[in-house]
Amino acid sequence: MPHLLIFGLGYTASRVRNALVARGWTVEATGRAGGIAFEDEAAVRAALGRASHVLSSVPPVGDSDPVLDRYGASLTHGWLGYLSSTGVYGDAQGAWVDESAPTGTGRRSARSEADARWMALGARVFRLPGIYGPGRSALDRVSEGRAQRIDLPGQVFSRVYVDDIVSGVLAGLDGPPGAYNLADDLPCSQNAVIEQACRLLGRAPPPLQTLEQANLSPMALGFYAENRRVANGKAKRVLGWQPRYPTYREGLASLLQA
Repeated sequence: MPHLLIFGLGYTASRVRNALVARGWTVEATGRAGGIAFEDEAAVRAALGRASHVLSSVPPVGDSDPVLDRYGASLTHGWLGYLSSTGVYGDAQGAWVDESAPTGTGRRSARSEADARWMALGARVFRLPGIYGPGRSALDRVSEGRAQRIDLPGQVFSRVYVDDIVSGVLAGLDGPPGAYNLADDLPCSQNAVIEQACRLLGRAPPPLQTLEQANLSPMALGFYAENRRVANGKAKRVLGWQPRYPTYREGLASLLQA
């Protein structure tokens, strides 16, 4: 049976593991939730020797990719996967971007370099926008009083439900190497998502604020510094992928029912 090694068993990768275990795969992983310490080179190299497939969800540390830096020479497997970010496209001023768009011009230069290095190895590189799902959605932020609406007309973002990433990775098991955007069908403002969550929960929406009034973290400010719509046509066409939650409306409704 196929055998997967995951580098970095986090929120999304753990759901990939669960889906593959249910299909009869053997899955090993590094990370706090995995059974292998990333720094234990003997154990990692032994796991690499057992694996038929390798997936990394480890983001860059500093200016480089720690997985490639330490274990790149051993990544000779027939199937490699990497969970990247649509941040590699930088700011498109609200325009649509697909996998042919240039990368490396945005604030995430280390991520863009890692993305390119995995591509050079022949990996399936899954470029992900904002991820939401159980425990990590606008419903949680509204319920906990953390939701904000920022007054930035024309600002749009793409997002994806975590289980649609899982189905995209599974579709990519039989797909050719290359980059794939896994995003839903409806880029929109973050305000629209917060307002929908408020409607579902019967709450009044938070007041509109300027960026200065919102007192955002540097990471969140960087999030608002880029404006783009992410096209998902290649994943649909090449991998046969279809998001189960094509917009935030279906995704939030499902989370509320759960």
